[in-house]
Amino acid sequence: MARSLHVVSSGPAPDCRRCGACCRNPLENQREGSSEWVEVGPDEPLRRASRHTKLLHTNAGGLVHLRLDDTGRCVALRGRVGEHVTCSIYALRPRGCRRVEPGDRRCMQYRAEAGLEPAAR
Repeated sequence: MARSLHVVSSGPAPDCRRCGACCRNPLENQREGSSEWVEVGPDEPLRRASRHTKLLHTNAGGLVHLRLDDTGRCVALRGRVGEHVTCSIYALRPRGCRRVEPGDRRCMQYRAEAGLEPAAR
């Protein structure tokens, strides 16, 4: 099945190795008081990688999420947002992370929230 990207960026797609904006708890979640961002489903390889269990958080309802640090960043993100970043679990990243594509609507929303793009009108 073909997937539609819905690219909204007018220039070249943002470079994920410099960005990292999607690896932060979005403003919508913050406004709602939620510190849970990317859910990690029971069938995802990251759940079976015992060396990465410290990156996971199980909430009161039993759902597992990637852990966020005190600033709202994913603990698997290395580097400085907007300058140079890497994902320490890139090959095992969950579906929620894989859904964001460079230049798509979500990407541009997260970049604007991080101050890397002008806010959409």
